[in-house]
Amino acid sequence: MRSLLAGGVAAAVMLTSGVAAQAATTAYPKYKAPKIFGTTFQADPEHDFTKGIHSRRNGILRGRITGVRGTVAEYEPIKWKKGTETEGYFVGPPEGDVMAYASPIAKDVVFLSADGCGAATSATIDRKTGLGNKRCSKAVLIKRHDRRQQPSLITVHKGKIVKVQEIYVP
Repeated sequence: MRSLLAGGVAAAVMLTSGVAAQAATTAYPKYKAPKIFGTTFQADPEHDFTKGIHSRRNGILRGRITGVRGTVAEYEPIKWKKGTETEGYFVGPPEGDVMAYASPIAKDVVFLSADGCGAATSATIDRKTGLGNKRCSKAVLIKRHDRRQQPSLITVHKGKIVKVQEIYVP
């Protein structure tokens, strides 16, 4: 009887710690993702771009990080532009348009890379969606996105970037 009770307690502790660990990594609601290859910029009607660069509202933005200062990332929306010689490519707002945001990168940010965590490796993507699925550190995110502007799905919650999932573009 005692061994059954001890086993039940151990299972309950493991279950609770697993739930706590999962809750810690997803301590924000599940937001609806935009079309990965959407052909319009996502609207943010509540955002006042005349009041300086600041965080986007809660949700997922199809965008790219354009620069990182310390742990604050500047980012902009992107859209897919169909090509004539290729399938197409992502573009940002036109020159002079001030559609830009800035948010601190959360301490426990989830970064899912489309091409691994190290130097030039093979694609690490979900073959159905074309989204990165290799989890890398916050340091890799900052270093990589400070140098190149990789299309990504950027999740913002309570003014912080909590997830960046790269979009694979061949």
